Amino acid sequence: MTARQHRLGESAVRVSTLALGAAGIGNLFTPVTDDEAAEAVDTAWEAGVRYFDTAPHYGLGLSERRLGAALRARPRHEYAVSTKVGRILEPVPSATGDDLAHGFAVPATHRRRWDFSARGVRRSIEESLRRLGLDRIDIVYLHDPDDHMEQALEQAYPELERLRAEGAVGAIGAGMNHAGPLARFVRETDIDAVLLAGRYTLLDQSGFAGLLPLAAERGVGVVVGGVLNSGVLADPRPGATFDYAPARPDLLARALDIRAVCERHGVPLRAAALHFPLGSPAVTSVLTGARSAAEVRDAAALLGRPVPDALWAELRERGLLPAGVPTPREAG
Repeated sequence: MTARQHRLGESAVRVSTLALGAAGIGNLFTPVTDDEAAEAVDTAWEAGVRYFDTAPHYGLGLSERRLGAALRARPRHEYAVSTKVGRILEPVPSATGDDLAHGFAVPATHRRRWDFSARGVRRSIEESLRRLGLDRIDIVYLHDPDDHMEQALEQAYPELERLRAEGAVGAIGAGMNHAGPLARFVRETDIDAVLLAGRYTLLDQSGFAGLLPLAAERGVGVVVGGVLNSGVLADPRPGATFDYAPARPDLLARALDIRAVCERHGVPLRAAALHFPLGSPAVTSVLTGARSAAEVRDAAALLGRPVPDALWAELRERGLLPAGVPTPREAG
């Protein structure tokens, strides 16, 4: 399949509309074999995915190693890889136990140390390059700097600027679960992109007013992740999760109402959830996690499925989408 790619902000990096998040192949919650991980990446490639996101945090480096191995035979100019800085992995001598306390089913061979210093940024990128087996990284995000904003702005960000100027990195940005701090990066720095997780979805549009128009105005590309809000928009039922915790009753009821509208228009809820962020002109790519070839095929098929204008119109009429939030229909 020929990949449809778009420029990420004003950088020279190009990314596909659908991006593969590689936390799953880093054994997020449950183990995945090397073969299953490779098959997931291969299937994404066949589906036209040309943007792959990872981080040292995911499986204590396992995600980076597996992603790099799966992409090694691919033409380097045809795809973009993003990774993240802010957590240094330090070996744990005579390690025992696993890393499930941090969400990953891997041996606890390393510990994470927060580090948004200039030296920490450069060390993190050098180590990621080794794990990935690449000679450059296309996009580097500051990873969850919520509690380290001043160090991230004063030390990590300037170092990323230097690395971008050196050509070691193609584009720089920040990735977070909160829109407010990302808006600060857009206002105060010369970043190329932001990765916004879970805050621009069918259930939560809190990232819209303060971030997306600002990003569009400043020429900053937006990658949206967490479009299923960790599960409730995949299968809204009692016990479904929102941001990895049981969904509140009001959120579950809203998700069920949205699903009912989707069903009346013959569209799976997950398809509408994947399409929705692309209504904003600021959004360049939708990032979805997958741990198997089947999950990748499903996401690609859903994003390729048309969503009728009438569905978005009914969601508005029923108050399930705010009036001012753009939809794919309005984006043309």
